[in-house]
Amino acid sequence: GAFLELDVPKADLTIKATGKQWYWSYAYPDNGKFEFDSLMAQDKQPRLLGVDNEMVVPVNKVIRVQVTGADVIHAFALPAFGVKIDAIPGRLNETWFKAAKTGMFYGQCSELSGKDHAFMPIAIRVVEDKEFASWVETAKKKFASGGTGTYASAAGPTQ
Repeated sequence: GAFLELDVPKADLTIKATGKQWYWSYAYPDNGKFEFDSLMAQDKQPRLLGVDNEMVVPVNKVIRVQVTGADVIHAFALPAFGVKIDAIPGRLNETWFKAAKTGMFYGQCSELSGKDHAFMPIAIRVVEDKEFASWVETAKKKFASGGTGTYASAAGPTQ
């Protein structure tokens, strides 16, 4: 059944986070349905937390995060926002946060179900509304599959 762990206030933005081995995918259903993978970047700082594509959210907005797992149970943890929620295959868990200031925030997968597990970094860049709007436009183009811009990774990454 639909069991909600907490009462989610009316969201300004919904992001769907899918835990995979060993990275997260983020979809933005409210902003043109693009989706992208966020993998640990070997050359980014801080070490083991930097990623190639951050989740980007606007400041002072209620961000609803729907979390699920593609393979095993992962945990989506963002201590800065008091968020920790399990990403379970076949289930959609929901949480929310509101970032009071701009900047980079880091979290990570905190379940230990594999040797690489500590290295599923979560990087969130909190920006002003205007910057978020322009990022969305860029992301729609960057992550669109086949240039159609309808749905970025409907098929998912090829194995």
